[in-house]
Amino acid sequence: MTPYEKLKKCYECVREKTDFVPQIALVLGSGLGAFADSMKKVCEIDYREIEDFPISTVEGHKGRFVFGYVDSVPVVCMQGRIHYYEGYDISNVVLPARLMGMMGAKVLFLTNASGGINKKFSAGDFMLLTDHIATFVPNPLIGPNIDELGTRFPDMSEVYDKKLVNIIKETAKENNIKLQEGVYAMLTGPSFETPAEIRMLAKLGADAVGMSTAVEAIAARHAGMRVCAVSCVCNMAAGINPTPLTHAEVQEAADKAAPKFRKLIARSIEEISDALLTGAV
Repeated sequence: MTPYEKLKKCYECVREKTDFVPQIALVLGSGLGAFADSMKKVCEIDYREIEDFPISTVEGHKGRFVFGYVDSVPVVCMQGRIHYYEGYDISNVVLPARLMGMMGAKVLFLTNASGGINKKFSAGDFMLLTDHIATFVPNPLIGPNIDELGTRFPDMSEVYDKKLVNIIKETAKENNIKLQEGVYAMLTGPSFETPAEIRMLAKLGADAVGMSTAVEAIAARHAGMRVCAVSCVCNMAAGINPTPLTHAEVQEAADKAAPKFRKLIARSIEEISDALLTGAV
């Protein structure tokens, strides 16, 4: 079965369960899944209910799609993502992003938990992604091109849509939420990075590092979706923070940041939706 055949099969399975058409697709990262609980839910579909769909195995990732409304905006929320380090082929890692686009979502709003590299950052900060480095992971477009989704050689000069970036920046300012900006580097994981790797990434221009997001953004841009992303800097990376890194620390920091995170994401979604409807973006 080709990746596109699998995508269509998953789409047909979803459509047997709901005809909900989202405007915005939201991916919730480690420790950030509680946002979905604040939505006005229409229905939920567990990943296990979708034939051949990859299953999230990471603690803190519930593994389901939540369909509903943020204020009046129709949103499909991915409560738990698929990671390359779980052993899945990269085409499976990006399948959910492609699937949400096929459902009708025009914007992919990505979130994640990351380690801070920029020494001006602190644990608990939010970072708005302005660009990424994905050189260290397989490109999700390798292999036969899926012509039904996009061109063979898609432009990546503006992966994170500048107009959406400006909306999120303005939303953070209006709601008095501190928002850093920077470049996100994706590595495979699941081991955390070594101090030498962090020094390398800093020299390459990365401000934060994680194990997700960039490949989803690439696949979404290829498919014509507009992309934006916010990272919760849950700890400072190896060699910057003297203490050993743990997944529990990531979840604890994300939980602490959750109230402001929910406010930032909800308000940003409302503003992005308004801009889409009025043609401002």
